[in-house]
Amino acid sequence: MVGTTTVPRPRALSGAGAALRRSGGRGLPALARSLPWLVFGTVLLLPVAGFLLVAVTPRTFSQGDSWFSLDAFRQAFTGWTAHALLDTCLVGVGAAGLATAIATALAWLTERTTVAGRGLWRLLLWALLLAPSYLESLGWTWLVEPQGVLSRMLGHDPAALHGLVFGPLGVIWVLASRGVPFAYLAISALVRGMGREFEDAARTHGASRLAALRLVLPILAPGLWAGFAIVFAESISDYGVAATLAAQANFPLATGAMEQSISTFPAQFPLASAMGWLLIGLVALALLAQRRSLRGRSFAVLSGRTRPAVRIRLSPVGQLLALTGIAVFFAVALGVPAFGAGAASLLPSAGKVNAAGLGLDNFRHVLHSSELLGALGYSARLAAITACAALVFGAVAGRALARRGSGRAGRLLDLLLLAAVALPSVLLASGYIFTYNLPIASRLGLNLYGTTTLLVLGYLAGALPSAARLLSGSLGQVSDSLLWAARAHGRSAVRAWTGAVLPLVAGSLVWTWLIAFCATLLELPVSQLLAPPGNEPLSVAITHQLQGYDIGAGAAMTVLVIAGVLALIATALGTLRLLLPAAHRLEAVA
Repeated sequence: MVGTTTVPRPRALSGAGAALRRSGGRGLPALARSLPWLVFGTVLLLPVAGFLLVAVTPRTFSQGDSWFSLDAFRQAFTGWTAHALLDTCLVGVGAAGLATAIATALAWLTERTTVAGRGLWRLLLWALLLAPSYLESLGWTWLVEPQGVLSRMLGHDPAALHGLVFGPLGVIWVLASRGVPFAYLAISALVRGMGREFEDAARTHGASRLAALRLVLPILAPGLWAGFAIVFAESISDYGVAATLAAQANFPLATGAMEQSISTFPAQFPLASAMGWLLIGLVALALLAQRRSLRGRSFAVLSGRTRPAVRIRLSPVGQLLALTGIAVFFAVALGVPAFGAGAASLLPSAGKVNAAGLGLDNFRHVLHSSELLGALGYSARLAAITACAALVFGAVAGRALARRGSGRAGRLLDLLLLAAVALPSVLLASGYIFTYNLPIASRLGLNLYGTTTLLVLGYLAGALPSAARLLSGSLGQVSDSLLWAARAHGRSAVRAWTGAVLPLVAGSLVWTWLIAFCATLLELPVSQLLAPPGNEPLSVAITHQLQGYDIGAGAAMTVLVIAGVLALIATALGTLRLLLPAAHRLEAVA
């Protein structure tokens, strides 16, 4: 029969492949197999673990006289740090609740109705997800602060709007709008997969559409609780809002309090460590609440009888209301901060302005400023180095996660990655400052404190967990048989990988590199805490422009960087589309 001929695999190659499968890769050199765990343990686990221990055993690290003490925790629950912790809890709950409600409405409209522009709304959600929180805070700040955009365009300070933005409501809104994409990703999958039988049953018994919706919402409880817990964890660990909007509003948050504890002289490492413990504890409480709320209840709604959901056709009035609501959300979440940054970049340095007074002077100042251009070049180089390292190590770790039979070491790596994602960036940077400033580090020859190398390690520790997670799925789908077949036809190991595997995973590799590069380029907490003397990363330079009341230069630099990042993404994806085989183009850019 035509097409059934099988090419026999060489016996030696077949035997080697079988042995490799049975051993789970034990034939590889021990150093290569241990590399992901060594990197993650050295870069991430050791500095953070040492920093957290100083809260309970300060004498071990020459930070006090007691081998065991809880004084740091008692100090954290008194004075301004207690105020910061209380504010953090309230802000986290408020932001998580608001983000979950908005995400649920968006998920229902985009997945279960015929609302127009579903692709555009999902694209804008990704824009919210990738934009650093401090950029949104800066957009609002430039808009409503004294001598800001509105003040100079109107001729007077918008006192009411200023009081609203520079306060708890403004902080909650920025964190909630930043958290909507996380909650949407958790909820939309459940909405998409749930059948119509529950709604149909309710409607058959005379329930209105609103009553049927109230019946369906409890079925979405796993997604709702997951979205709430994720946004709560992201909100209480966020540093960008704490360092910009909340700091100017005199509204202390825990991450800002940790940074101040380290920045004071002498540095209060035990207090900062205790607050790190409390932040981790708050995240654990949110996850525990999620687990207890779902315990003993079944949410299995998919079966062989499940009917695919049919999108609800909206009436013209319903379509108008849905589009108005979605457009208002994105206008306030993205449009208003973008307008604030764009307008501030066009305003002259002082005085009331009108349309004729707008110009490009701030952009000319930035393009001729060696300080700002130096910060951009410095951060771009470090971001490229970090993205390349994260791609290489993330691919190794992702492959280890995806390989079957990885055993206890694989489970340990998986647990470490999950813990790393939940670690606040300010806690990670604090651990680096503390660990590599110890005398023992100098005696071991690890003179990294105050160097660019330590800053890159901090960036890498933040980028590695996400890179490994992103790559584990695509690398796990690639079978070793592809490599064996290429080797059987005479290709070298390198040519076999580039010819048989690379085209299949190139899309994921490019996206992982772009995400790591963009996140590092605009990263704030690690940059602010680990920047070496004489070198100023981009995010620190922008915030310094704001603190120096040179609003126009900071806004112009922000606009230029965002435009450059978008151009880089478009160029990379366009090049990928041209170079990849036609069969893989759609998957790569999806």
